[in-house]
Amino acid sequence: MSSVLRVALPIPLPTLFDYLPPAQGEAVVGSRVLVPFGRGKSVGVVVETDVSSDMGNTRLKRVLRVLDDAPLLDAELMQTLAWAADYWLGTPGEAYANALPSLLREDKPLPETREPMWQLTITGLSALDAGNRRGGSRVLLQALSAGPLCATELDMSLPDWRAAARRLGAAGLIERGEQAMSFAPQPSLPAPTLQAEQETAVNVVAEAFGKFQPFLLDGVTGSGKTEVYLALIERALAQDKQTLLLVPEIGLAPQTVRRLRERLGVPVEVLHSNLAEGERARAWLRMRSGESKVVLGTRSAVFTPLPQAGLIIVDEEHDGAYKQQEGFRYHARDLALVRGRALNVPVLLGSATPSLESLANVEASRYQALHLRSRPSAVRPPHVQIIDMRAQRLEHGLSPALLHAVSETVARGEQVLVFRNRRGYAPVWLCHSCGWHAECPRCEHPMTLHAAWRRLICHHCDHQSGIPATCPVCGSNELKPQGQGTERLEEALTAHFPQTPVWRIDRETTRRRDAFEQLLGNLQADASAILVGTQMLAKGHDLPNLTLVAIVGVDEGLLSVDFRAGERLAQLVVQVAGRAGRARKPGRVLLQTHHPDHPLLHSLLSQGYATAAKELLAERRQTGLPPYGHQVLLRCDAHQRAVVDAFLSEARGALPDTGTLQIAGPMPAPMPLRAGRQRGQLWIESSSRRHLHATMRPWAMQLSQLPSARKVRWSLDVDPVDLY
Repeated sequence: MSSVLRVALPIPLPTLFDYLPPAQGEAVVGSRVLVPFGRGKSVGVVVETDVSSDMGNTRLKRVLRVLDDAPLLDAELMQTLAWAADYWLGTPGEAYANALPSLLREDKPLPETREPMWQLTITGLSALDAGNRRGGSRVLLQALSAGPLCATELDMSLPDWRAAARRLGAAGLIERGEQAMSFAPQPSLPAPTLQAEQETAVNVVAEAFGKFQPFLLDGVTGSGKTEVYLALIERALAQDKQTLLLVPEIGLAPQTVRRLRERLGVPVEVLHSNLAEGERARAWLRMRSGESKVVLGTRSAVFTPLPQAGLIIVDEEHDGAYKQQEGFRYHARDLALVRGRALNVPVLLGSATPSLESLANVEASRYQALHLRSRPSAVRPPHVQIIDMRAQRLEHGLSPALLHAVSETVARGEQVLVFRNRRGYAPVWLCHSCGWHAECPRCEHPMTLHAAWRRLICHHCDHQSGIPATCPVCGSNELKPQGQGTERLEEALTAHFPQTPVWRIDRETTRRRDAFEQLLGNLQADASAILVGTQMLAKGHDLPNLTLVAIVGVDEGLLSVDFRAGERLAQLVVQVAGRAGRARKPGRVLLQTHHPDHPLLHSLLSQGYATAAKELLAERRQTGLPPYGHQVLLRCDAHQRAVVDAFLSEARGALPDTGTLQIAGPMPAPMPLRAGRQRGQLWIESSSRRHLHATMRPWAMQLSQLPSARKVRWSLDVDPVDLY
């Protein structure tokens, strides 16, 4: 029997905890255990067995109970998590907690992996025949009249079915049961004939099955990257292997799952934060057992067990959503590569606008590049035009040329996307008499007007207040909104085009579960419509009747102080432009700007993303910025600025003078006050990743022991992507 167990607990402390073995049962590495902690109990993961404790066995508490008969986390995942905690300077407990769905972090038996299903009762069949139900309830009754359906099937066909199921279940018209995963798969659709570039990409990646090799699939929008993914997943299935497919946003999951199921004819697991906890746990366990072969998920799905791993795919690999911004700050794309190496499987990164990091890895021969340069023969790239806004009379931020183009497009029965990466009605509520503007008292930042809710809301801390009718400084009633958010654009376009439906798609309109999919479902393929949206619409959505894309607010990306702003703007323009003309109708893209001669826009529009990215990489190389330099950001906040400055000064003083580091700070954060707390940061940079991490590891352990550490909240961010 093991003498001492070392356990990771889900708490933000940079240490593991020693316990005596349980009185009954044997705990092995990777299994969950229930342990006493403080005045309560906690569920942890056994990381090591048979170790010696510095505390001495007499002072150790005993494990209360072993929760698993076999390790829940296999050796590969345990090793990967240990590496991740070390690299991203996270606490071990946070890393292991991220790997488990929340239901599996509780002192409960493992849930059954059977799939929930619903079926009509005799009473429900009678109600359907009698026509006693309307709306969503009747639609669900009709769907179930053909036979029982499981939750995942209903998710695909009826995005809003759950509310109706609760009503019908309470009325005794339907009943819930469970069925095994052996349900008959949906009919498989035939695979299309691949183009030459697609076929080459599939063959090259498939030849690497059984060994680790990173690939970058650089394909223009509409070139068929998804078909390459599908063909490779089919080949992995033919070898009875599992595939992990990562997407950056929940909004991409439903349409991608539907496409996978129609094509592959096998169950496809889904893992993202909008799922019920039971569904997430069951999907995770089915992948762990090998019962399921394909899983699609967002960032946290990178921790899915893959005992029969064959392939890992990261779609839209450039997307910043793959970086966790709170707690354990890992990057799912980079962790996917680490897992690919550990599992000996190829990792395919796909994007129409690859990150500069991935392009640098291709340049250094660490990744193999694959290219899809052509769209299907009938699909032409959209025509891109710059609208010079200087000296133009604007209507709610929209130029006459843009409004004329929208009018022409909807008159043809086609659809328009007006893209504005700012939600709300207006970013500023301003007094025209004295210049006062509504400011968040907790952030000292302008509050955004949300007209539909009749509230001023801070987008940084969610502080809310009413809308003053008069200026609190001068008493004037000349208060006006300044600037445009998606809500104001929606109002303006609705007034300008009253006969055309205008749909706003942003965080406010998609809060409810399945709302995003339902909004997209409202778009009839052959009807005119205007979409107003944020970056939620920039990612992979296929709208065949969308022929015009108008991007407003371009100048914000051109004038940002963030060194990544140029890369992000170029990616955003190309990705949003890629929504136009994806079928056989020609597409058109309009960019509104006061800087039509900006070098980045000129390079991007005249020579394409590859040339613009090459120029941006040259700038990064010259300045030693990532990917040619490596960074760690120490953030901290407290109620008093002096405490923040004291902690950061102590932290800087604790850094050894190695001669290989460049240190900036202590300094205020770009947003120095947020939610009533003063914020500051310390930047550490080095041209050598190895030297940087050799210094950071012992330094990170010292931070919690600094005199001011208990007075602040602090965090370390390795390879930060957000300055704030």
